Amino acid sequence: MAESAINAKGQTTVPRQVRESIGAGPGTRLVWHVMPGGGLIVRAKTHSVLELEGTLKSPKKKTVPIEEMNPWR
Repeated sequence: MAESAINAKGQTTVPRQVRESIGAGPGTRLVWHVMPGGGLIVRAKTHSVLELEGTLKSPKKKTVPIEEMNPWR
């Protein structure tokens, strides 16, 4: 189990073993979720949604107009 303290500025250091296990480095954003019972979940945002560009290809390279995408028509 890793442990760190919060300093007077409200900052803490993520322990090395935690950084290594989640692949976090300088610039990695952390998302903090406070659970109803007082628990805490910290998630590393290690990838940007922009990295997904080009990963999915249309089989026929056909574009679809926005009007056809609307489910309420």
